[in-house]
Amino acid sequence: MMKKSAQKRSSAGSHRSARSQSKRWSADVTRNSDALDLEDSVFNKRKPEDIARSLKRSALQSRRRKGTPFQSAMSMLTFYINRAGKNLSQSRRHTLDRAKDELRKVFRRPA
Repeated sequence: MMKKSAQKRSSAGSHRSARSQSKRWSADVTRNSDALDLEDSVFNKRKPEDIARSLKRSALQSRRRKGTPFQSAMSMLTFYINRAGKNLSQSRRHTLDRAKDELRKVFRRPA
């Protein structure tokens, strides 16, 4: 039985430590996800209605999504809320939760 040699990971071209990179993986997912091609700063909008409409537009226009437009939009919003977690202020969290309800409205889905 032959042993496989351990492969070393190349750090060439990487200026961040492994710990730093692991902390930023969710930002990379948000930018490069196959779920949606998002508009810039969509999650920074103040009104839940604006967030929902932007997500709907992105979901309908995106050719990279795997599920239905509603599924992709809702999953991206939920992903953002979950990854931001304790760093969200209570008012921001409330706005994003209301954006979920608005997203259901714009896609004409029951609550």
